[in-house]
Amino acid sequence: MTNLDWHNIKAAVWRPHSEKLKAIGRLDPVSLDSLVGIDEQKSALMQNTERFIRGEPSNHALLWGSRGTGKSSLIKALLNQYAEQGLRMLQIDKEQLHWLPEILDDLEDRPFRFVIFCDDLSFEVGEDSYKPLKTLLEGGLELPPEHVRIYATSNRRHLMPELQAENQLSKVVGDEVHYTDSLEDKLALSDRFGLWLSFYPASWDSYLTMVDVLFKDHSIEQQQLHEAARQFAMRRASHSGRTAVQFYKSWLANKGA
Repeated sequence: MTNLDWHNIKAAVWRPHSEKLKAIGRLDPVSLDSLVGIDEQKSALMQNTERFIRGEPSNHALLWGSRGTGKSSLIKALLNQYAEQGLRMLQIDKEQLHWLPEILDDLEDRPFRFVIFCDDLSFEVGEDSYKPLKTLLEGGLELPPEHVRIYATSNRRHLMPELQAENQLSKVVGDEVHYTDSLEDKLALSDRFGLWLSFYPASWDSYLTMVDVLFKDHSIEQQQLHEAARQFAMRRASHSGRTAVQFYKSWLANKGA
């Protein structure tokens, strides 16, 4: 595994074919200030991250909900905000989670705080690649590292599909719900994340506010801008933060044409 100089790099990504971490040279410049409509989620994750950097009690975080609502952007913005305070970030895909023990060994004794970023994390029936993740989240015989946290995004709250048959076999004993063993195992994974943050589809007002933030350095009449942004969103049947960014890029491309 490559011995990276974490004093001079802020982030890395796991490359499975070469079996090593690759330093990321071109980071997404997204800032916390540019993310609107998710103030509550932003505040909670910032507080958790600041506690983590200070060495105070903090949680692994699961950001779940609708697509295009800023989950991934929020995590990337944290790196831009806190890198100077010692935060570092690694991205690993779910298919490569079995490499987590080796990656953690490589991070041992580093004088930084590491967030392992798992984007679009979910598992299908029969997949078992989540098992190394469960060990990192709560540990086994060896305690999990204090200088590493998992920040994951997912469209699913429980990360795994819950089958109707599993719910039907669950039963109520007294006042308590007793889930089937298979369903308990699925719920146990998401339960290991101490911080759950929910993301919901943006309102039209929030969408247009996002557009205004993106266009703040451009001179364009607001009513005209908003009408163009609405038309763009309606053609895509989506008015999320991702749509706002796509509209902005499309406008820049057409302007340069």
